[in-house]
Amino acid sequence: MADSRVSKFAKVLVEHSARVLPADRILLEGTTAAEPLLRELYIQILEKGGYPHLMMALPGMMPFSQDEMYLTYAKDIQLDFVPTFYKLAYDQFEGRIRIHSATNTRGTTNIDPEKLQRRSKAISSITQAQFRRGADGSFKWVTTLFPTEAYAQDANMSLKEYEDFVFGAIHINEDDPIAFWKSMESKQQSAVDFMMGKSQVILRGPNVDLTLSVKGRTFMNSFGIYNMPDGEIFTGPVEDSVNGWVKFTYPANYGGTSVEGAELTFSNGRVDAAKAEKNQDFLLKTLESDAGSRHLGEFAIGTNFDIQQFTGNILFDEKIGGSFHMALGAGYPETGSKNKSAIHWDMICDMRKDSEILVDGELFYKNGQFVFEK
Repeated sequence: MADSRVSKFAKVLVEHSARVLPADRILLEGTTAAEPLLRELYIQILEKGGYPHLMMALPGMMPFSQDEMYLTYAKDIQLDFVPTFYKLAYDQFEGRIRIHSATNTRGTTNIDPEKLQRRSKAISSITQAQFRRGADGSFKWVTTLFPTEAYAQDANMSLKEYEDFVFGAIHINEDDPIAFWKSMESKQQSAVDFMMGKSQVILRGPNVDLTLSVKGRTFMNSFGIYNMPDGEIFTGPVEDSVNGWVKFTYPANYGGTSVEGAELTFSNGRVDAAKAEKNQDFLLKTLESDAGSRHLGEFAIGTNFDIQQFTGNILFDEKIGGSFHMALGAGYPETGSKNKSAIHWDMICDMRKDSEILVDGELFYKNGQFVFEK
């Protein structure tokens, strides 16, 4: 990767996403595979007067010890252990930048799902701190990705093709990428404003027939603050309001396992039937994680039309322009969601053909495009 692209990437993360101020303590999470970006972030945070704290892991490792090595060798007492330094940072620091930089995305595929569930429960207090402090503005967090061979292979691309795809989605090639993301904020705000005060949402199409309520909930405008790349509007549906059926058109990846052809049926907000064409047992076990894992914590519409193909990475795939996604489990408090869970599992459905979304009886979205009257 050219140094100039890495430098511009870091600038977007430091100035637009993490909004680093003097004296901010910023946790940097990534593996050695992301060293060029971590180095640049370290320098630029110092130049802003902040205090970078580098938590660099070996290739294949994940934050909070959710990787193959830990999950394979850890005993129950170790699976239940809450990582000291991560807990401190998420409770006290002003921000964190996480860089996904895996060199093997299949490392946990054969790990017992019960181990994954146990580990997720142990670190749920860290996740809750992120959501809670993110909602009140005291913790500025952003998640992004550094291109590796593993991600390129998942996307069926060469590494160079994948690098170009990633930087295209982030708009690093723009003269002023930060100006682009601010313009996206403006464009999406009209849809957010339209949803204000609305109640019923109906989704219809070849793969969905759902109703849900967003009464009293807030739609968020996602333009590169929490994720980079970005492009979505999202909320937390009323917990007991979801009824109907959906078949997700893309594989639903979670914890290194890919569930294909997942179908969910909801009754009064709860998943009461689930099946899948591949890894159905994993789907069913994960749905039993806790009381909140069968309820939705998020409903969102993807708006990034520079992402059109499925790559196997949720950071990009949930932003596909013309799709919607829903997350089982933990919701974002800033949306009004009350759902709590150790999991947050995004699943994506294409709406670019013969599909529509009605809001309080008015056509809001059709075949992948917003069509409401402003």
